[in-house]
Amino acid sequence: MDVIFHIAKSQQWEEAKQLKSYRGDTLESEGFIHCSTLPQIVRTSNKFFAGQTGLLLLWIDSGKVQAEVKYEPAAGDDYPHIYGPLNVDAVLQVIEFEAGADGKFELPEELRNIDS
Repeated sequence: MDVIFHIAKSQQWEEAKQLKSYRGDTLESEGFIHCSTLPQIVRTSNKFFAGQTGLLLLWIDSGKVQAEVKYEPAAGDDYPHIYGPLNVDAVLQVIEFEAGADGKFELPEELRNIDS
């Protein structure tokens, strides 16, 4: 199983569960949903989500995603992008994802012992 991760706003995820489909902030504007691999989570969260609260980390089985998943170069690494809405049944787990007291994100405890 190839697991990828997406940082979502709690309110958007709640709406997606009702609709059975998640679009995020960038599907309309950029044509895809940004995701990360396990080693990319902390860098992505600290770069793009600094100071934000009410975030969730979606664990996604990329093999169950109905839209096309492409790995594309960005910032010196290949990042997974979902080219279409994310079907919510591809999401394996959802955990709260908040920055620490210093405002920086760290890898959640649940992910620290997983092989990347």
